Amino acid sequence: MELTALGLLVLGAVLAEPASRALAAARWPTRDPVGALLSWQAIGLAGGLSLLGAGVVYGVAPLDGSLPGALARLSGELAAGRVPEELGVTHLAALVATLVLGGRLFGVLLATAARTVRARRRHRDLLDVLATPWPAAPGARVLDHPVPVAYCLPGRSSRLVVSAGVLEVLEPDGVRAVLAHEQAHLRERHDLVVLPFVAWGATASFVRGMVCAQVAVAALIEMRADDVASARATPEELVGALRAVGGSAPAAALSSFTAALDARIERISAPPPPLPPPIKLLVRVAALALVAVPTVVLLLP
Repeated sequence: MELTALGLLVLGAVLAEPASRALAAARWPTRDPVGALLSWQAIGLAGGLSLLGAGVVYGVAPLDGSLPGALARLSGELAAGRVPEELGVTHLAALVATLVLGGRLFGVLLATAARTVRARRRHRDLLDVLATPWPAAPGARVLDHPVPVAYCLPGRSSRLVVSAGVLEVLEPDGVRAVLAHEQAHLRERHDLVVLPFVAWGATASFVRGMVCAQVAVAALIEMRADDVASARATPEELVGALRAVGGSAPAAALSSFTAALDARIERISAPPPPLPPPIKLLVRVAALALVAVPTVVLLLP
């Protein structure tokens, strides 16, 4: 199984660095943000499976010719209170390193999620006191503040917030565009899409590809929300809303995950042609196949 471990290690390394850099620099994702997001998720999942799987496969390789059999043998030996004699120092080191890396990754993921949930809960409690429900938009709340701000708080008890400044500077169509954008974030749970890449970036911040992935995914979810809003407003209305809201409060407005406001405005004003349907299908099939490769390699007897 050593060759299998080597193959998984190479695949994981390629996905973490050159593949991530290439996808981050590609232009086609602006033509199909949904397909690009699926591709990023496939790269993250396949890369994680490959890198962690490589350590496990190499670590238990002397025990059996297949991973399921080797793990069954290892668990039986450990349950009996002994370490298999076939495992050398390098195999044990590989297993320990994999456990440390996996623990670090999932620990960061859980810690990030817990901090986010606590911060959102506190923010939600403040909004319930300071903001007032807006009858014109069920589920939305108005914050009495002159600066144009619009944002959402995802979760089981989500909140969609606009400031009084938004209602003052935007026409009703512009307000609808803002609401449509934020509702897209809530409905499609873009916060969950971003979370794994935040964890990867925090775990392996020295890997440039992981940083590129985090930035690219943040930009793509804004493109996706812009596309949803574009279906409910004219480009001029959406651009005006972005300039008013995103430009006034970039930390908490429509551009909350990326500062590339000008690029978004240019994309809305002159939308790129969508990918042809066959290419869209190919992107999705390729993403599925990418995840399937390490999964099948690890699970085959």
